[in-house]
Amino acid sequence: MKLAISGKGGVGKTTIMALLAHHFKKSYSEVLVIDADPSPHMAQTLGIDNPEQITAIADMKEMLRDRSGYTEGSPFYNINPEVDDLPARFMLEKDGIKLMVLGAIQTGDKGCACAENTVLKRLLTKLLLKSNQAVLLDMEAGVEHLGRGTIAGVDHLLVVVIPSKSSIRTAQKIQKLARDVRIPKVSFVGNSVLGPDDEAFIEAQLGEPLIASFPDSPEIRGAERRGTPITTLAEAFSLPLDKIEATVRR
Repeated sequence: MKLAISGKGGVGKTTIMALLAHHFKKSYSEVLVIDADPSPHMAQTLGIDNPEQITAIADMKEMLRDRSGYTEGSPFYNINPEVDDLPARFMLEKDGIKLMVLGAIQTGDKGCACAENTVLKRLLTKLLLKSNQAVLLDMEAGVEHLGRGTIAGVDHLLVVVIPSKSSIRTAQKIQKLARDVRIPKVSFVGNSVLGPDDEAFIEAQLGEPLIASFPDSPEIRGAERRGTPITTLAEAFSLPLDKIEATVRR
């Protein structure tokens, strides 16, 4: 099962992905989380020790350029770089959940980072194709990653929505682009929901039902502020987590 999650920045997608990772340990022999956000913080959410010392693979510029065979000033690079050893070298683990901090290449005033992106995309493809495990992909906020087609290998995309019009507009854009890149299934998950009125508002704006919704949670905010693992709270959210699992396993 290959599951990705997206949504507007700040809607809680990383928190929900961490809760799902803990929940899926009951059903899958292996659970792998791939943090592909430009500002990755899944390690802290899962309770990995010393998260501030972790370097995302996207930030290992020298290694990426070496793998790509890129030389400064040359238009050529290897489109089939070797990445088989990278999971063993950089995989982290906490309480039975494996984590790969991939990050995302940032394109700035130096132009296209095509060679580095080739290595990242090949590594992501390798991780997604691994069988006999649940792979959970935490993507950057917004819609840019879908425009680049970097998650076309997933089985199901969850789009997290909060009760705000800006969040809903972003969710609708993500849904459209997901269909364009032929992701088989797209579902909406509500977050920071205060009650039935919030759920009704989101569903009316989207024009379709939520598969699950998470309540506004002072406990989660407290855990984030203290730096304690969000996964310790998973049992309190078993109902929406069960609903999501039932949907993505169909």
